[in-house]
Amino acid sequence: MLNGKNNKNGWIVSNLFLSYQTLISPLGTTIPEHVAAFKARQTAIAIHPNAGFNQSTLPVAKITAITNNRYDAILKMAIEALKKQTDLATLQSDETLFIVSSTKGNMDAFDTDAFQSTRTILSEELAIAHAPLIISNACISGVLAINTAADYLKTDRFKDVFIIGIDAVSDFVLFGFQSLYALSDGPCKPFDKERTGTSLGEACGIVRLSVEPTKNAVEYLGGTSSNDANHISGPSRTGEGLYRAVNRAIKLSGIQHKDIDFISAHGTGTVFNDEMESIAFGRLEMEQVPVNSMKGYFGHTLGAAGVIETIMTIVSMQENTLFESLGYSEPGTSQAIQLITSTKEAPIHIALKTASGFGGGNAALILKKQL
Repeated sequence: MLNGKNNKNGWIVSNLFLSYQTLISPLGTTIPEHVAAFKARQTAIAIHPNAGFNQSTLPVAKITAITNNRYDAILKMAIEALKKQTDLATLQSDETLFIVSSTKGNMDAFDTDAFQSTRTILSEELAIAHAPLIISNACISGVLAINTAADYLKTDRFKDVFIIGIDAVSDFVLFGFQSLYALSDGPCKPFDKERTGTSLGEACGIVRLSVEPTKNAVEYLGGTSSNDANHISGPSRTGEGLYRAVNRAIKLSGIQHKDIDFISAHGTGTVFNDEMESIAFGRLEMEQVPVNSMKGYFGHTLGAAGVIETIMTIVSMQENTLFESLGYSEPGTSQAIQLITSTKEAPIHIALKTASGFGGGNAALILKKQL
């Protein structure tokens, strides 16, 4: 829990509250649609011909209704949904900040400024008071953006931060993952013995971190990040970076390891990532904590992943539901972890969300259900 303090604007920053606003993905355009898809074990990943380098066939999670300028189209869809459910005065307030999490931005504008359209859309569609802060730190961007929002709220400047996590499928990213032999030949299978790689996807999610309780909110206890300094694309073999990030987040949150009821893991379905996470969770003595990866539903949405998976973590907490880790059937890591094999009801009071990414980045945050 963050230390309370009086600031010049008159409010007290002690507890912070995280709520979901909107979620756009191939599974739907509303939260209830996504909940229904999860309960129905529905994946957004489908086989797309001529998707990869040399026109190879790849399993990808794409919004098929969008045929061009994918990034801008998805962002505009999310902004329209946000305007329908959030007070415009709050969105345009001088005490509101926007943070955008994306690994690549609009790749259609790669030769100029990939984030110019982001700034333009937010300005024209919402008339926000401040230029948005862009966070692009590989696949930890979403969790890192939420943690950064908390840092801003601890100052005396803002009351609300809206975090937008977004990435779109592009040839640039697909070809890059192909060159690393990191893509699966079918829908990804996080933590499974037969996993062969990840499946890419696209999505946009928006969450709101506020100094006051809001609708659909859980309490944000704390979060942090680390770097394992191992390799540009390969994680630490000992899980050191993730281990340190989670330990620090737990300390900042004022809880103990045993208090965590659920872990939303990164779980890409690649051999090295899943193995690293299992080792880190074992070192943290969390082998018996229920854990899932949501990549089997969404695919790996890169900069959007930490945000949209946090949204579904909030849903899990509010509905007391542990969603199945889709694609998993047989243990495939050296350290045993408690993968959720079927969707079931269970009390979830405190949840841990983790993320790991290229460059050795690791991030974690902890949420608590309001009493």
